[in-house]
Amino acid sequence: MSDDANLTENGYYFNLATGAVEQGLQSSWTQRMGPYATREDAGAALAKARQRSEDWDEQDREWERS
Repeated sequence: MSDDANLTENGYYFNLATGAVEQGLQSSWTQRMGPYATREDAGAALAKARQRSEDWDEQDREWERS
């Protein structure tokens, strides 16, 4: 089994519906973010995505001002 397939099957996911971290493909793809290599990375996924979105929004505002 390739490393990518192993991560997909056994990696950690953040469940958007429940807010829980799950290992493996437990939930529908429509409800999960991942896979992540560690439980900690999966737990921080939503906060990281939110921060990136805020950063991109700020970059857009700066670009519009220039």
